[in-house]
Amino acid sequence: MKRHPAAAACAAFATAALLAVAAKADLVVVAVDNHSVNVNGQIAPPKNAPPDLMAIVDVKSYPPKLLGTVEAPTSVVGAPTAVWISPNETWAIITAATQIDPADPTKIIDDDRVSVVDLAASPPKVVQTLHAGKGANDISVSPDGSLAIVTNRAEGTLSVFTVSGKQLTAVGSKIDLGNPKSMPSSLKFLPDGKTALVALYGDNAVGVLRIGGSGVTLDKQRIVTGVSPYTLDVSRDGTIAVVGNMGGGGNGDICTVSLIDLASLHTIDTVAVPSSPEGVKLSPDAKFLAVASVTGSTRASDSPLFHDYGRLWMLAIANGRMKPVAEAKIGRWSQGIAFSRDGRTVMVESMIDRGLDVFRWNGTTLTPGAVLDLMGGAAAIRTSWP
Repeated sequence: MKRHPAAAACAAFATAALLAVAAKADLVVVAVDNHSVNVNGQIAPPKNAPPDLMAIVDVKSYPPKLLGTVEAPTSVVGAPTAVWISPNETWAIITAATQIDPADPTKIIDDDRVSVVDLAASPPKVVQTLHAGKGANDISVSPDGSLAIVTNRAEGTLSVFTVSGKQLTAVGSKIDLGNPKSMPSSLKFLPDGKTALVALYGDNAVGVLRIGGSGVTLDKQRIVTGVSPYTLDVSRDGTIAVVGNMGGGGNGDICTVSLIDLASLHTIDTVAVPSSPEGVKLSPDAKFLAVASVTGSTRASDSPLFHDYGRLWMLAIANGRMKPVAEAKIGRWSQGIAFSRDGRTVMVESMIDRGLDVFRWNGTTLTPGAVLDLMGGAAAIRTSWP
């Protein structure tokens, strides 16, 4: 998809003007990876890659609107939760798991950067850059806003930061998870702020983190959900969590999503879903689970596993069980999912098709709307509400 070279500049200008009314908006932040391109099944950096971005979308009304963008490093590598926005929507954090090798522009290498973005500035801008660990992926902030944790997927560690205002400060040394190949991916705090869950992709388990002040320790207890747990979500009331299990990592096999009871910290249901469920998101009322599966859409076109679309499944949750109730085709190399605050709009990222697939949802039917162009590969997504 070709775009005028001034498109990004125009979007940034729009951000400066439109975020003046942000108090009236429901903001969605999207990590846009412009340095990772899939060409017929091969991922490599494009020539003269434009900068990575954080896109800001208003979903207060339908259809959602792109307000603009801020230049900030990010990456599609890892769970599609590599961006966070504050509850008051005045600032955000975005991580970068990879970058183009400065010594060889044909290669992509690990990155560790964490960027703080002031959304209330005019125009919004990066106001702090820090370093976590190799493959910095998910970024989550405690419910009281005092602590931030980054999963370092390429080295099996966590980086912990205290939060004051819109500034992060590193806390001591990184948390070693005991296996450099554990590949910590998604991480979510429980509402009490004293416990968090972390998907340990390489350990085939969900780890339980205990938190006291700025101290974080990995509990001996582990939750077994399925093969290669990847993207996590936790309900607003802290009663359930869900996780997508990536199985063979995109080899075409059926994969699963699991439901976790947070009172007992045990898996209570697992349901088969299409291959590579990268996007996993509970509706705001936790009555539904949206699952976005890649289903071979990153494969070469001559592969027997290739599909020119991904698949969105909606599952109803009741009495500790999940049941598929609707599905729709979505863009290729699907990533994260977000609901509007009222749960009636569902947005699904597509890296290859460079935008958000937008649907209206009434509890039984997905009605597609126009794709929202994000001027790059949509790699991670977050809202200020659960």
